[in-house]
Amino acid sequence: MKNRTARFTGIALLAGLAATGAHAADDDPLSGSVSFNSDSFFGVNPYVGLAYDTGDIDVTFYGIYWGAGTGQTFADWTEFGVGVGFEAMDGDLYINPQLGFVSGNLLSSATADEGVLGDGYVPNLTMNYDDGSWEGQLYAGWYLPLRDRDGSGNTTTEFIHYWINAGKKLNQHFSVGLHFEELEQTGGSNVGSVDFYQWIGPYFQVGNDTYSLRFSGGVDLEDGNDAATTNEFYKLQFGYNF
Repeated sequence: MKNRTARFTGIALLAGLAATGAHAADDDPLSGSVSFNSDSFFGVNPYVGLAYDTGDIDVTFYGIYWGAGTGQTFADWTEFGVGVGFEAMDGDLYINPQLGFVSGNLLSSATADEGVLGDGYVPNLTMNYDDGSWEGQLYAGWYLPLRDRDGSGNTTTEFIHYWINAGKKLNQHFSVGLHFEELEQTGGSNVGSVDFYQWIGPYFQVGNDTYSLRFSGGVDLEDGNDAATTNEFYKLQFGYNF
C-alpha cells in the first residue's frame, strides 16, 4: 500500500510514537519496521512492527519491549498485538486499528503480584497523515486488565494514553511541528483516576521513507500533586523501515 506506516512507541502506558512510511520489495508483501524510543516518563522502549499487504488492506503485527525502561518494574512488561491497516483520502491518510495483549503485573495487580501471561489487553488506534507538504498523527490506546490478581489491599489498574501531533514538511528530509500527549490512570478495582501528565511542545524531524530521527520537548501542563513527571518533558525516537 502506498502510505503504509509504522508506530514508533511505547504505553501506550506509556511511551511515544513517531510515524514514517514503510515499504517492502515489489515482489514481497511483507514489510517491517523497528524503532528505538526514549522519553522522560517511560525511559527506553524498543518497538517492532510487521505489515502483510493483501492488496486491499494490510494485516499488521507489533511488539513493544517495555522491560527495557519503566516496564522493568512491571515484571518485564511485554506487549504484542495484531490489527488491520488501510488507506483513505487518496492514500494521504493511513488508519490502523489494532488489539494488543500485555504480559506482566501492572494491570492485573498494580505491580503487587508476580508477572502473568495475559496481564491486560489494549484496543488502540493509530492514524497517520502525509500529503507531501503536511504530516500528522493521532494515537489512542486503552489499557485494561485481563486478569484480576488484586489480592488483599491491592488493585487492578486501567490507563488511557493518547497523543496528537502535526507538522509542516520544510523539504523532503526535514519537518517541524507540535506534539501533545496525555497519560491518565482512569481507575481500577480499588483506585480512582490520576492524570499523570499532559505534555505539549515542538518537535523537529529529519529523515526519509527508510529512516527518521525525531526529537520532541516542552512543558508538562499537569502540575498538580498527581503529576508523575517534572515541569518539562523530552523524547527521542529513531526508526528504520525495511
